[in-house]
Amino acid sequence: MKPDALRGMTQEELKQKLKDAQESLFNLRFQHVTKQLENTAQLKKTRRTIARIQTILHAKSQNPTA
Repeated sequence: MKPDALRGMTQEELKQKLKDAQESLFNLRFQHVTKQLENTAQLKKTRRTIARIQTILHAKSQNPTA
């Protein structure tokens, strides 16, 4: 997901997106271990999405007016 789209979301929406992404990463890791994951690049994309969401959440908590 693009950072601009994430910045437009509220903190509650971002927290829900973060929870969903973390669940997705768990499932992807499970599939990878059991050799069911075909596209391993999805792991990297999901980790980066989680990092983006966490960065934006941190920035919003430091500056609530942003």
